[in-house]
Amino acid sequence: MAKHTNVVRFRVKSGKQDEFESVFSKAEIWDGQLLHLLAKTGDQSYVAYALWESEEKMADARPRMIDLLDSARHMLEELSPELGVTDPVSGTVVFEKHMN
Repeated sequence: MAKHTNVVRFRVKSGKQDEFESVFSKAEIWDGQLLHLLAKTGDQSYVAYALWESEEKMADARPRMIDLLDSARHMLEELSPELGVTDPVSGTVVFEKHMN
């Protein structure tokens, strides 16, 4: 079974960056989740990334991912009228290389 990944882009309201980072740093690891990270890509821009054992495990965790987002939604700025406050993508991992 192929691994799966999801990536979500956010723009955090000015002054809410520390609170937003705290919410994500306290998130639990869900069944099938191999990696969860949050990257700051600009003053108010972030990308959350997760790696999953399978697409099924990611789908099973989706309600808890939405709960996490809901707990931080008040800290987010709209990216665009079409996207709202998140820009999510997901897909099957086609290449993985570990550097040691």
